[in-house]
Amino acid sequence: MFSIFNIIRNRKVYFLLSLVFIIPGVLAMAYNVATLPTHTPWRISVDFRAGSRFELKFNGPATEDKIRQVFQKFGVSNPAVTRLGAEADNTWQVRTDFFSGDVVSKISNALSEQVAPLDTKSTQVTAVSEAVASQTVVAAILAVIVASIVILIFIFYAFRKASHPFRYAVCAIVAMLHDVLVAAGITAILSIILGWEIDALFLTAMLTVIGFSVQDTIVVYDRIRENLVRYKSESFETIVTRSMVETLHRSLTISLLNMLVMVALLVFGGASIKQFVAVLLIGLVSGTYSSIFNAVPLVVAWEEGSLFGNYKGEKSLVTG
Repeated sequence: MFSIFNIIRNRKVYFLLSLVFIIPGVLAMAYNVATLPTHTPWRISVDFRAGSRFELKFNGPATEDKIRQVFQKFGVSNPAVTRLGAEADNTWQVRTDFFSGDVVSKISNALSEQVAPLDTKSTQVTAVSEAVASQTVVAAILAVIVASIVILIFIFYAFRKASHPFRYAVCAIVAMLHDVLVAAGITAILSIILGWEIDALFLTAMLTVIGFSVQDTIVVYDRIRENLVRYKSESFETIVTRSMVETLHRSLTISLLNMLVMVALLVFGGASIKQFVAVLLIGLVSGTYSSIFNAVPLVVAWEEGSLFGNYKGEKSLVTG
C-alpha cells in the first residue's frame, strides 16, 4: 500500500510532483522574459532601475504606510521604503523612479505636511544608477556558485569514508537548485498575477532559501552516515529508509516552527517585508520537501542505477 514512509519505493511520484511545481514557474519566467519591457524573468523594482533615493529625516514619528501614501499620490505604485536606524531616529530611505528637482520639492512638502516635519539639513535626495543593481545581481550569482562549490567540498569531505561520497554532494546541490527554481518560479507566476516586483530583498531571500535547503538535507545525510556504520548488515535502501524515519520528526518540527514565525510576519509585518517573507516561506516548504523526497531518493536512485525504478531492497521499516 502507498505510504509516505515508502519514499524510496515511490520516488517517481515525488520526482514528478516536483516537476509539477517547477515547470509552470519556468514557463512563467520565460513568458516574462518575452513580454516584459526589461526582458527579465520577473518584474523588477526601483532597486534595479535608475532612479532617485530619498533619505528622509523626520522631526516626529513617521510610519511606512503614511510615507507610501504620499509617494503613491505622485504616481509611484510600489516605492521601496526602508527604516534606517532605530525607531526613535525617524529616519527612512525611499527608492523610486527618477524625479526632477521640482517634483522632489513637491514630494518633500507633501511629506512634511502629511507625515511629519522634515529635517531639511539631514534630508537628502540623490540619483542612483543601474550599475549598483547590476553589481548586486553579479554578487548574488557569484554567491550561489561559491555556495555550491563549498557544499560540494564539505559533503564530499564529511562522507569521504562512505561509499561514493561525491553522489551525496551532487544530490544535495540538485535539491538546492530545486528549491531555488520553485521559489523563483512561483515569484514569476505571482509577478504575472499580482504584479509582484523583485527588489534587493529578493536576492537575500533566495540566498536564505539555499541555506534552508542545505541544512535540512545535511541532517538526513548525517544520520545515513551514522547508520551506515551502525547497521552494516542491512541493505543500503533499508539504512536510508531508517535514517529518514529517524530524522523526519526533527525536520518537520523545526520547519513548522519557522513557518509559524513567517506566517505571523506575513499577517502582522510591514508591507515592505511581506514579499520577502513570502519567498522565504515558499523556500522553506520546498526545502523541507526536497530534503526528504528528492535529495535522499536521488542518492538511492544513483546507487541502483534507476531514476524511477521501484524499491529493490528489503521492506520498509514502516509499513502502511
